Amino acid sequence: MSDSDITSDAYLRKFQKELSAGTVSLVLLAVLAAAPEPMYGYQIAKRLERVGDGVLAGKQSALYPVLRNLGAAGLLDSHVAPSASGPPRRYYRITGAGRRTLAQWIAAWSATRDSVDSVLRTVGDGP
Repeated sequence: MSDSDITSDAYLRKFQKELSAGTVSLVLLAVLAAAPEPMYGYQIAKRLERVGDGVLAGKQSALYPVLRNLGAAGLLDSHVAPSASGPPRRYYRITGAGRRTLAQWIAAWSATRDSVDSVLRTVGDGP
């Protein structure tokens, strides 16, 4: 592997990390909005792996700070419940404010995605 390949790989990883960081809150709210009942962190991580084709998969522990921030903003409620298979689990559910915020974020994401796709199509290799 040449130095330019290493640099290119490093830039790709950095880009993917930044892109993921900007979308994790959106997808967490979406997963919880679609859930019929509250979910705990591991369930959320597994759901993201399944429905996101692994693109958003990462360290499960990275989800918890985002979940805490969303809770502190009033977008999620949480409660701790005992677990038969280990330590107690914190369950999360989306609030009414979270659903309203999710609708706004989906609109903003869609507009951004459409704009970026439009620019990328001019390159010839885009979607």
